Amino acid sequence: MIAAPAFVSTRFPLVGEAIALVKTSSGKEFGRAAGRQAVNEAGRRIGTAMTEDKPPFPPFTRETATQKVRAGEDGWNARDPVKVASAYTVDSWWRNRSEFVEGRDAIIAFLTRKWQHELEYRLIKEMWAFEGNRIAVRFAYEYHDPDGAWFRAYGNENWHFDEHGLMRWRHASINDVPIKESERKFNWYRSGPRPLDHPGLSDFGF
Repeated sequence: MIAAPAFVSTRFPLVGEAIALVKTSSGKEFGRAAGRQAVNEAGRRIGTAMTEDKPPFPPFTRETATQKVRAGEDGWNARDPVKVASAYTVDSWWRNRSEFVEGRDAIIAFLTRKWQHELEYRLIKEMWAFEGNRIAVRFAYEYHDPDGAWFRAYGNENWHFDEHGLMRWRHASINDVPIKESERKFNWYRSGPRPLDHPGLSDFGF
């Protein structure tokens, strides 16, 4: 009889058909198809205990959905890939424009690359709709590329959250519009969040 799992590797997401490696108290290892149900259940319990909560939690109200959107905006404006990635599940799945991203490591790599190209980045988000554990968002951000050309990007996002308030799925459709530097609208100090008295998207008519 196999002893109860004493340690679960967190190298792989412990969901569905993901590969999990379990070391029992007797030092034996098993994984894949054999004992998959026990492996995933142990992983679920341990993974849940290790999960960092990100309030507010679903199901969302208008107030908490708006808070979630503002928290997302503030996080992305800080442009810290590791910190931003912590708001997503370990196995989070994205479609960003035509690129597909899966997992926190890939999210960190994606955001690092993004903010090396999108300089002087400033973002405004606005909640569009919500229901249960899902929020629809529209947004715009301004940036210039390494050659100094300025753009305003317009986009829409669909978000799906788990019970811990971490985003599991993110679908983002984005279009870039060239602008002159004199046409910029987002001018707050870039190392901090958008000031509370700064206009939002609807105020600009975007």
